[in-house]
Amino acid sequence: MHPGNCRMNGGGGLDGGDRSESVFGTITLEDLESFSEDQLSDSGNGSLEEESETMEDEGQQDRLLRYWQDAARGHQVEVPRDMAEPIQQITSNNNGQHDRERVPFTLIARKEKCGDVLYEKRHYEKAHWACITVHEDTYEQSICYGFMKLMRYICQQNSSGTYLGLTIPILTVIRTDENHSVLSSDVTVAYYLPTEYQAQPPQPSDTEISIEEWPATIVYTRTFAGATNEVTIINEIRTMAEVLDSPAICVNGSFIVAGYTNPAAVNRQNEIWFLEQP
Repeated sequence: MHPGNCRMNGGGGLDGGDRSESVFGTITLEDLESFSEDQLSDSGNGSLEEESETMEDEGQQDRLLRYWQDAARGHQVEVPRDMAEPIQQITSNNNGQHDRERVPFTLIARKEKCGDVLYEKRHYEKAHWACITVHEDTYEQSICYGFMKLMRYICQQNSSGTYLGLTIPILTVIRTDENHSVLSSDVTVAYYLPTEYQAQPPQPSDTEISIEEWPATIVYTRTFAGATNEVTIINEIRTMAEVLDSPAICVNGSFIVAGYTNPAAVNRQNEIWFLEQP
């Protein structure tokens, strides 16, 4: 895993139980799956029942789009009309055919205090990730726009022409100044390719997205909840550095926010990741 290799111009806990929160308020990652191609296709010469179902799908697309647009405005983010179909696809479960896949890891150690988990030490194998880097005015805007780009890639704008399936967490690679007090405007959003596509990752139609193979790495993770912004992330970085036994082995200028929930959700379940330096 090597977030510095992501090159595009364009966020993020892991593991465990059902800790997902709402996507833009009510849609959870538990629901972020896809309709089948048959359900999404227009059938102008089908039966009245089929045409009625198509109209209902289109109505649902409009309602979901308006909902996302209204919620996103609170983050000063505009959701374009062409996001209607990706939003619908990634919100439904395709009749249970697309289970969310979690990024696999091996738990090495867990440090606890008074029953609370301070952090976990994990090993992640090398893997392919779809990455895009954005340069918006705020962190919130960057992760929202980056995630929308990746949604299009996941929802058929790829060389396979199929819905790839959602994986969690979505990672956001952040960079700070030397004192870890200011976030860079460059934010990289990354999506783990499902296992079936790891050997031959579908290529993105969007030239701003690239497929990167991140090497195996050791990651130190700490869970936190709530919104992610410049202030909360800087605070989480400082807190993680304080609880680590040897922070110098992984503290540098790059960190990762890993999240179960959509970047624009108000209450998110997240982790801060420190990568062990080689």
